[in-house]
Amino acid sequence: MTGQTPKRVMIVEDEVLLAMHLEDLLTALGHEVVGQATRIDMAVELAREIDIDFAVLDINVAGTKSFSVADILGKRGIPFAFATGYGAEGMMDGYRDFPVLRKPYAQEDLERTIALMFRG
Repeated sequence: MTGQTPKRVMIVEDEVLLAMHLEDLLTALGHEVVGQATRIDMAVELAREIDIDFAVLDINVAGTKSFSVADILGKRGIPFAFATGYGAEGMMDGYRDFPVLRKPYAQEDLERTIALMFRG
Protein backbone atom coordinates (compact mmCIF):
# COMPACT_ATOMS: atom_id res chain seq x y z
CA MET A 1 0.00 0.00 0.00
CA THR A 2 1.30 3.43 -0.89
CA GLY A 3 1.04 5.38 2.35
CA GLN A 4 -2.74 5.33 2.51
CA THR A 5 -4.57 4.53 5.72
CA PRO A 6 -6.73 1.42 5.31
CA LYS A 7 -10.31 2.36 4.49
CA ARG A 8 -13.72 0.67 4.65
CA VAL A 9 -15.24 0.44 1.17
CA MET A 10 -18.59 -0.22 -0.49
CA ILE A 11 -18.71 -1.59 -4.05
CA VAL A 12 -21.74 -1.18 -6.29
CA GLU A 13 -21.21 -3.40 -9.34
CA ASP A 14 -23.66 -5.73 -11.11
CA GLU A 15 -20.99 -7.81 -12.87
CA VAL A 16 -19.86 -10.34 -10.26
CA LEU A 17 -16.43 -11.03 -11.79
CA LEU A 18 -15.64 -7.30 -11.99
CA ALA A 19 -16.78 -6.84 -8.38
CA MET A 20 -14.53 -9.71 -7.28
CA HIS A 21 -11.59 -8.25 -9.20
CA LEU A 22 -12.18 -4.82 -7.67
CA GLU A 23 -12.40 -6.34 -4.18
CA ASP A 24 -9.09 -8.16 -4.79
CA LEU A 25 -7.43 -4.91 -5.88
CA LEU A 26 -8.80 -3.00 -2.89
CA THR A 27 -7.71 -5.75 -0.50
CA ALA A 28 -4.22 -5.76 -2.06
CA LEU A 29 -4.08 -2.03 -1.30
CA GLY A 30 -4.93 -2.76 2.34
CA HIS A 31 -8.58 -1.69 2.27
CA GLU A 32 -11.57 -3.68 3.51
CA VAL A 33 -14.71 -4.17 1.43
CA VAL A 34 -17.55 -4.09 3.97
CA GLY A 35 -20.50 -3.82 1.60
CA GLN A 36 -21.39 -4.91 -1.91
CA ALA A 37 -24.51 -4.35 -3.96
CA THR A 38 -25.46 -5.73 -7.35
CA ARG A 39 -28.74 -3.79 -7.58
CA ILE A 40 -29.59 -0.13 -7.02
CA ASP A 41 -32.20 -0.86 -4.31
CA MET A 42 -29.56 -2.79 -2.32
CA ALA A 43 -27.05 0.01 -2.92
CA VAL A 44 -29.47 2.71 -1.71
CA GLU A 45 -30.12 0.79 1.49
CA LEU A 46 -26.40 0.27 2.11
CA ALA A 47 -25.58 3.89 1.26
CA ARG A 48 -28.03 5.08 3.91
CA GLU A 49 -26.79 2.82 6.70
CA ILE A 50 -23.30 1.41 6.14
CA ASP A 51 -20.22 2.75 7.94
CA ILE A 52 -17.70 3.29 5.13
CA ASP A 53 -14.90 5.66 4.18
CA PHE A 54 -15.57 5.62 0.42
CA ALA A 55 -17.44 3.83 -2.33
CA VAL A 56 -16.93 2.75 -5.93
CA LEU A 57 -20.18 3.02 -7.91
CA ASP A 58 -20.73 1.45 -11.30
CA ILE A 59 -22.69 4.11 -13.20
CA ASN A 60 -25.00 1.62 -14.90
CA VAL A 61 -26.19 -1.14 -12.57
CA ALA A 62 -28.45 -3.62 -14.37
CA GLY A 63 -29.83 -0.82 -16.53
CA THR A 64 -30.33 1.69 -13.70
CA LYS A 65 -28.04 4.67 -13.10
CA SER A 66 -26.38 4.89 -9.68
CA PHE A 67 -26.78 8.67 -9.25
CA SER A 68 -29.37 8.20 -6.45
CA VAL A 69 -26.74 6.26 -4.48
CA ALA A 70 -24.19 9.02 -5.16
CA ASP A 71 -26.64 11.61 -3.83
CA ILE A 72 -27.09 9.71 -0.54
CA LEU A 73 -23.33 9.30 -0.10
CA GLY A 74 -22.80 12.97 -0.94
CA LYS A 75 -25.31 14.06 1.71
CA ARG A 76 -23.48 11.87 4.23
CA GLY A 77 -20.11 13.39 3.24
CA ILE A 78 -18.77 10.04 2.02
CA PRO A 79 -16.45 10.28 -0.98
CA PHE A 80 -17.06 8.06 -3.99
CA ALA A 81 -15.87 7.41 -7.51
CA PHE A 82 -17.92 6.29 -10.46
CA ALA A 83 -16.84 3.26 -12.47
CA THR A 84 -17.62 2.87 -16.16
CA GLY A 85 -16.43 1.18 -19.28
CA TYR A 86 -17.40 4.29 -21.25
CA GLY A 87 -15.24 6.94 -19.62
CA ALA A 88 -16.54 10.37 -18.64
CA GLU A 89 -18.94 10.42 -21.61
CA GLY A 90 -21.48 8.47 -19.54
CA MET A 91 -21.65 11.21 -16.89
CA MET A 92 -24.65 13.45 -16.35
CA ASP A 93 -24.38 17.15 -15.62
CA GLY A 94 -23.95 17.68 -11.91
CA TYR A 95 -21.76 14.59 -11.60
CA ARG A 96 -18.94 15.41 -14.02
CA ASP A 97 -16.62 16.67 -11.25
CA PHE A 98 -16.47 13.33 -9.43
CA PRO A 99 -13.62 10.88 -10.05
CA VAL A 100 -14.24 8.30 -12.77
CA LEU A 101 -12.57 4.90 -12.71
CA ARG A 102 -12.35 3.11 -16.05
CA LYS A 103 -13.20 -0.56 -16.41
CA PRO A 104 -11.60 -2.99 -16.56
CA TYR A 105 -10.05 -1.96 -13.25
CA ALA A 106 -6.28 -1.46 -13.03
CA GLN A 107 -4.50 -1.17 -9.67
CA GLU A 108 -2.62 2.02 -10.65
CA ASP A 109 -5.86 3.73 -11.73
CA LEU A 110 -7.57 2.60 -8.53
CA GLU A 111 -4.74 3.95 -6.37
CA ARG A 112 -4.81 7.27 -8.23
CA THR A 113 -8.60 7.53 -7.92
CA ILE A 114 -8.57 6.79 -4.18
CA ALA A 115 -5.86 9.43 -3.66
CA LEU A 116 -7.98 11.89 -5.66
CA MET A 117 -11.02 11.25 -3.43
CA PHE A 118 -9.04 12.03 -0.28
CA ARG A 119 -7.05 14.99 -1.54
CA GLY A 120 -7.81 18.13 0.52
